[in-house]
Amino acid sequence: LTKNVPIFVCTMAYPTVPCPLHVFEPRYRLMIRRSMETGTKQFGMCISDSQNGFADYGCMLQIRNVHFLPDGRSVVDTVGGKRFRVLQRGMKDGYCTADIEYLEDVKV
Repeated sequence: LTKNVPIFVCTMAYPTVPCPLHVFEPRYRLMIRRSMETGTKQFGMCISDSQNGFADYGCMLQIRNVHFLPDGRSVVDTVGGKRFRVLQRGMKDGYCTADIEYLEDVKV
């Protein structure tokens, strides 16, 4: 998953660290539903940036579980995966997307 990756612009996420989310905005509700339906169960997380919309670096989140509430909101249990660098920004149905490349850690 490196092209048109959905980006959740919110907080900082880190590899292996759980990141529980309360999703209530319609654009992100759609994004989570699509991630589940397509089977990728992944999306990128970046912090906000006033000039570019979101930061140049982020972390992929793997969806472990989604609890859908009756009013359309959801509680999403995610855990951080690979870190990435944004190559190109885009937009799809109100939420941000990006073409990315994964970052490799230097082996000690």
